[in-house]
Amino acid sequence: MSNLSLAVRDSSTMLRRNLLHARRYPSLTLNLLLTPVMLLLLFVYVFGDTMSAGIGGGADRSAYIAYLVPGLVLMTIGSTTIGTAVSVSNDMTEGIIARFRTMPIHRGSVITGHVVGSVLQSVISVVLVGAVAAAIGFRSTDATLLEWLAAFALVVLFATALTWIAVGMGLISPNAEAAGNNALPLIFLPLISSTFVPINAMPGWFQPIAEYQPFTPAIETLRGLLLGTGIGHNGWLALVWCLALTVLGYVWSKSLFNRDEK
Repeated sequence: MSNLSLAVRDSSTMLRRNLLHARRYPSLTLNLLLTPVMLLLLFVYVFGDTMSAGIGGGADRSAYIAYLVPGLVLMTIGSTTIGTAVSVSNDMTEGIIARFRTMPIHRGSVITGHVVGSVLQSVISVVLVGAVAAAIGFRSTDATLLEWLAAFALVVLFATALTWIAVGMGLISPNAEAAGNNALPLIFLPLISSTFVPINAMPGWFQPIAEYQPFTPAIETLRGLLLGTGIGHNGWLALVWCLALTVLGYVWSKSLFNRDEK
């Protein structure tokens, strides 16, 4: 069997293992999914009318729902990948990796299985959040089929980038609790982005913090694709951030995993 065939076979096996774990122990994924859903309901039904008026949408909260959902979609991805960091840390500390290393399996299949499984879970979580958003009034009538496909591609690419970073965070963590804490920036960064309010509505000293981070250009790109509005330079920035984080996370995770093997 060629090296590529071995890698695909073993990665598929590890993917099935991770999906079975997620199915048997869904509490972590559900708890992380509840955060963006609760924020969606809170901001729409408690602050929706006021926030809609603040962004120029009048007193109808539907304008704010349209503004809010793209940011919470990407926040959902950040929340889901925290579970990946915890899962990787559990594997590294509970001895199963040492057992895998005594078996004739492809070296990188373990973390590849985690990454692919996490991306699939992220997409499913985004669909669930999108269903809740549609149920409370979100509509994307101005987006074309091509824009919907581009939005889906952005979600997958962004999930891949954050997942590789989460894998690295799990590998450097001594236990699952530390892994969850180390991955908290993946939830915290969307809170200080353009998720809830436009950048120009923030204090002047805070605007560069919100603007020059990976979530804001990705949110603005997704918002433009779903609502049929302009994207500007955010599309290229989002793509660069995604590719840079993917490469960084892959190299970092592979280095950590190989170091622990020695």
